[in-house]
Amino acid sequence: MFTVRLSQRECKDGERIEQFLQEAQTGFLGLTDGLAPYVVPLNFVWMKERGAFYFHGAEEGRKMELMARNKEACLTISESHGTIPSPIPAKTDTAYMSVMAFGEMEPVPDLTEATAAMQALLDKYVPGYYESRLAASHVERYRSSMESRTFIFKLVVRERTAKENVKD
Repeated sequence: MFTVRLSQRECKDGERIEQFLQEAQTGFLGLTDGLAPYVVPLNFVWMKERGAFYFHGAEEGRKMELMARNKEACLTISESHGTIPSPIPAKTDTAYMSVMAFGEMEPVPDLTEATAAMQALLDKYVPGYYESRLAASHVERYRSSMESRTFIFKLVVRERTAKENVKD
């Protein structure tokens, strides 16, 4: 189990963490490429009822190759809330909130689950833009401009930590 070294900054407020995960825009997915780390920024959606973060991307590429070789991953989400100045330079700090989630990556082959994840992503990033809900047939047939199929995958969370430094 991972612990937050600076324990006074650990956030254990479940509601605050959930709100943060609903509002934060970018997550950084860390994968392993042999001995070298590989971190990629992604849009994400947290689906608490499933205990997983969902993503989408091309079904081909480095990220997909790495996930196939090693399912272990870490997702880091962090938002800065500005600088906290101090008359003492060494005490100048940053206000922030961050969450780190550890677990295994899994493809989402089930069309119903994949469609729900894509709808949740649309609801998060373009709320109210579309008049109707996403059709499963769209998720199933969609191809990018590079003719790549859209692939839905998830990080099933085994462990999660949260930290924050709040401005007074």
